Amino acid sequence: MPGTHEGRIAVVTGAGRGIGQGIARLLAARGARVGVLDVDPALARDTAAAIGAAAIGLACDVADPAAVDAACAAVERAFGTVDILVNNAGVSPKHQGRRADIHEMDPAEWRRVMSVNLDGAFHCVRRLAPGMIAAKRGAIVNQSSVAGKTFYGDYPLTGVHYAASKAGLIGFTKHLAGELGPHGITVNAIAPGRIDTPLMRGVASEINESIRRDTPLGRLGTPEDVARAVCFLTSDDAAFVSGQTIDVAGGWMIT
Repeated sequence: MPGTHEGRIAVVTGAGRGIGQGIARLLAARGARVGVLDVDPALARDTAAAIGAAAIGLACDVADPAAVDAACAAVERAFGTVDILVNNAGVSPKHQGRRADIHEMDPAEWRRVMSVNLDGAFHCVRRLAPGMIAAKRGAIVNQSSVAGKTFYGDYPLTGVHYAASKAGLIGFTKHLAGELGPHGITVNAIAPGRIDTPLMRGVASEINESIRRDTPLGRLGTPEDVARAVCFLTSDDAAFVSGQTIDVAGGWMIT
């Protein structure tokens, strides 16, 4: 639906590849101008270049509030007041393709996951909410996960730090929706299931195949599946939807 986001200005974190890149591309295709933020500056620049004049690529580690301030200021200088924020950046450390169980987890690994996945969303909202409040318009989407709502069982995919951070984003979403709603700002979350991205391919193929078989729709998701849900939640069609967490998982887990 070209034109649904005409005149909108978005920031998407972790947008250099995978799901974030798919979101940035689709928002731009629907008319938005997009700040492509990624901890890897080359990925950010390459994604923005592929999108064209409607995008600017910026290096940003969302765990660093000063870096968030600088990147958001650059987007504002380039395009104007941001009225869409997609907190997509996240990490899920693996050890030879498997999670670290709690008894073997390095506290530094726990802290890094929390600082990126949860603190990063806080830093971005804290920086961009004032502009949305002044404009009396905005849409925020936080990238949670089905892991934040249920246990994967036998799948050795995500550690407790990842699950805790994604569950935290759901609570963050609900309370932000209440706080920012009176200012005309919607806040929602997406909970993806197994999405086919380069990071996912680092896991044993038999695990991904097992998840595919357990998914009622019979396939893994794509970045575009998630991007379309984000575009809905940031469009006028979702103007009265707030405080919700929407699974994009093909029925996997049915949380």
